[in-house]
Amino acid sequence: MTLPHPLPDELAALIARRFRALGEPMRVRILDLLRDEELSVAALAERLGAGQQNVSKHLAVLVDAGMLARRKEGTHAYYRIADEGVFALCEQVCGSLQEQLAALNELIGGAPVA
Repeated sequence: MTLPHPLPDELAALIARRFRALGEPMRVRILDLLRDEELSVAALAERLGAGQQNVSKHLAVLVDAGMLARRKEGTHAYYRIADEGVFALCEQVCGSLQEQLAALNELIGGAPVA
């Protein structure tokens, strides 16, 4: 998909919203835990070592951004990945970070010690 240039204001706002949703480490960890399985709020909170209320707030942001889907079963809510594309974005960022770290290590390793 090719994005229009210049970006329409509405599209720019949607893109920024998605990046904001990923701008919190806890949310990235939640996505990682949900990569292979659907989990309840309680299970996520336990695995993250966080309170259920805190986890619920992060889940609401991810659902609102369209990254997660929610399913109710009795008194429990279960979450799963709704947009697998989020992992491609994370992998792109990780690849870029690896390149930056490699360049930095080369600079530091090759620099004379003063």
